[in-house]
Formats: sequence, structure tokens, C-alpha cells
Amino acid sequence: MKRTGALQRLNGLVSHEMWASMIGMLYLGLITNLLLLVSSLPLVVLLATTDPARSWPLLAVAAPLAAPGLAAAFRAFREHGDGGRGPIRAFGAGLRDTWRRALLIGAGVTAFVVVLLVDVRMLSATPAAVFTVPLLAVLAVLAVAVGLIALVAIAEVPTARLRDVLRASGYLGLRRWYLTAVSLAALAVQAAVFAAAPAIGLGLTASAALYLAWTNSRYTLRPVLDPDLDLDLDETARA
Repeated sequence: MKRTGALQRLNGLVSHEMWASMIGMLYLGLITNLLLLVSSLPLVVLLATTDPARSWPLLAVAAPLAAPGLAAAFRAFREHGDGGRGPIRAFGAGLRDTWRRALLIGAGVTAFVVVLLVDVRMLSATPAAVFTVPLLAVLAVLAVAVGLIALVAIAEVPTARLRDVLRASGYLGLRRWYLTAVSLAALAVQAAVFAAAPAIGLGLTASAALYLAWTNSRYTLRPVLDPDLDLDLDETARA
């Protein structure tokens, strides 16, 4: 009887709509985690079975293959927020609409970061390391930030020109650096969780970290996310 009374009081405090929203978010998170795992399987397998310090060339090849899955996850988040398609259909639509641009973004960011990290390793033993290494590290972080925001942008508007997307992502990402920093911190925590407990990182926390990054990146892109997005992206890129 006491348990029944507690449940009744809980139902009185939480509306049916809130319960439905909570269950919907849980379903979105679990399905997105599963689809991300499948779409990023080559990278996940390499990270779980090899030493990244030794297998980084293979990781550099596999990393861009994960970018379409990230863009598709951002599309699923958007569809859920707008009351559109379910996560499976939205993820599939995101892959169909963005995979080419997402691959280009992933490959570009990966290549840029690899070149910078190789330079860091080469310059770390030189007298100029005290100046060059921090600068190159910052550039690598900025590249990852621009790539993240660009993936959110193409998930929002797949028809936007890639050149304008990258320029707007760089400009707005720096302008709203505090949101970018929070997104990168969330992804860094997720990476630490994955390294310590891969099952938890893949099964539970991945979608939560990406959802936070998506929310911040979408707000970062707010000045250009309107019905005339293509024009605004072009204007922002020229700013």
C-alpha cells in the first residue's frame, strides 16, 4: 500500500507528457548509441584492440569514416527536437543526405590534425618547442572544433555549400568560444570514459556527450540557421 501511494504521488508530480518525453529521450539515446557504434565500427575496433600510439596511421584512415555517423546522429537529435521522424529513420536520412560532405570534413580535419601532431613530435626536441608546440596544439583543437560545428551545420542544412559551412563554422566557433570550449570538454570527458570503460562509453554516455555538443554547436550557428540559411552562410563567410 505504501509503495502504491508513493507511485500515485509520483504520477501526480510527473505528467504523462513528461513521462513520454523522458522515455523518448532514453530511446533516442540508446538507439543513437547503437547506430553510432555500427557506423563507426572500424574506428571503434581499432581503438579497443590496438595501442593508439602504434596504430595511429590506421586510426587516421578510420577516423573520417566515423564522421557520417556523427552527422547522422545530429540529424536524429534535430528530428527528435522538431517532432519529426524517429531516430532510426532520421539517422538513415542523415546518412543519405550528408555522408559525402561529412567524409570530406572528417578527412580534412583528420589530415590537418595528423600533420600538426607530426610537426609537434618533430619540433618537441628543438629550442623553439616552447613556442611552436603550444601553437600547433591549439591549431589542432581549433580544427576539431570547426569540424564538429561543420558536421552540425550540414546536419541542419545538407544543401549548404561546404566552403561557406567551414568558414561560418570557424568564424562563429571562435566568436562563441565558450560554447565551443564546453562542447570540446564534453567530448574529452567522453573519450576518458571510453578509455576507462568502453561498454559504458559506447552504450550510455556517447549520445549524451554528443547531444550536449550538438546543442551548443546549434546555438553557435544560430545567426545563420534561418529559412534563408544558404544566403546567410555566404554572408557570414564573407564577414
